[in-house]
This record gives sequence, structure tokens and C-alpha cells, in this order.
Amino acid sequence: MTALAAAAGCLMASQANAGEWSANAAMTNNYIWRGLTQTENEAAVQGGIDYASDSGFYAGTWVSNVNYGAGDVYSYEHDIYAGFAFDTGDISWDFGYLYYNYDKEAEFDFGEVYGSVAYGGFSVGLWVLTNTEADEGPGQDFGAGEAYYASIDYGFEIGNGVEIGLHAGYHDGDFAEAFNGNDDGYYDYNVSVSKGGFSFMITDTDVSGGAAEGGFDNDQMKVVVSYAVDVEL
Repeated sequence: MTALAAAAGCLMASQANAGEWSANAAMTNNYIWRGLTQTENEAAVQGGIDYASDSGFYAGTWVSNVNYGAGDVYSYEHDIYAGFAFDTGDISWDFGYLYYNYDKEAEFDFGEVYGSVAYGGFSVGLWVLTNTEADEGPGQDFGAGEAYYASIDYGFEIGNGVEIGLHAGYHDGDFAEAFNGNDDGYYDYNVSVSKGGFSFMITDTDVSGGAAEGGFDNDQMKVVVSYAVDVEL
């Protein structure tokens, strides 16, 4: 990650006159990631900084509080990412690398490569595990390509700036099961309504095992309300 940050920094410096910096901040009553609560259904404060160049290169960082249960060592999630986005006619493409950083004591940082393609209001995406500092247990494989998340989304505007979003995803692999505490691969799906910085979402999954126990209730439908602001720097 040091090499990635250095390379991204050099490239951003060389293109600083041909790109934009922006920042974002958000508050939500529940941090949901791939259908699962990351805060035991409690509130989260989040924010990040991004750079995007005219060439299509972008890089950024984002942070949120997290909570995975009493006695755990997790308090934050800090993401670092870089990628390249471009259009070919009416089709939009996006490819990059994303690193998830948690408290040092957790020893569960991991990285993914991702790609997505969009046409009109439709988009499909794929995130694939590349590396992790987590130890592997008996019968587990945390190697590159051994866990993935696939999604399909559709968004459209119904007027007066009100947008509707439809989402479905599938997460599977030994690392996904170990990180989430579920017994097998699972589906997640949600419907959202947003206007300006406000968003209202109803989300659900078909998880089983630990991901559905304790204070998580990830096998139950959840309602998420959030507000976000973007600022050009």
C-alpha cells in the first residue's frame, strides 16, 4: 500500500492542473456494506477525500466508524483506492484497486480489484479478493480470487430530482464467510430513494449463521436513512 500511495501521489502531482479535488461527509443511522451492518445497527459518521483527473485516473480515501460486537478490537474502517474510469460511446467503464484498513489489532485488512460497466441506468460490477493479512483456518483459502462480490444495479429519476435505485448482489468465498461470520455465500438486495444529499433505503439479505445473530440481525429487513454532502476543494 505504501507503493500504491506513492505512485498515486506522484501521478496526482503531475496532473494537478488537469483534475479536481473533492471531499465528502455523511451521517447514517446504520452503516450497511454489502447488505450487512458494520455498526451493530448503530449510527455512523463517514467522510473522504477524492482526486479525479481529466485523463480518467482517480484516487481517494474514506473512513467510517465500525462495531462488530462486544469485546472486538474494531473501531474504524479506512479505505484507500485508485482506479481509472472512461467512456466508450454510451458505455462507461471503471477499474481499480481498493484496500480496506482496520485497527492494527484486528489483523484483518484486505484488498480487492474491481471493475464495473454501465449503460443507461444499468450497471454491473465485480470485486475480487487479492490479498489479506488475516490468518487462514482449517479448510479455508484466503488466496487471491478465492472470494468475490458481484452486483447489478439500476437507477432512474422520477422527477423533481428524486432518484430511485434498485440493487442486488452476491458475496461468496472463504474470506467473505470468515469476515462476515455467515455460514455460506449470501444475496443482498435493496431499494433506495434519494434527493439531494438525503437517502432512504430498505435492505435485506438471506444470510445465516453468525451474521444473523447477536446485535447484527442481518437476516432481518433494515431501514437506513442518511445524509451526505460533497464539497469541491
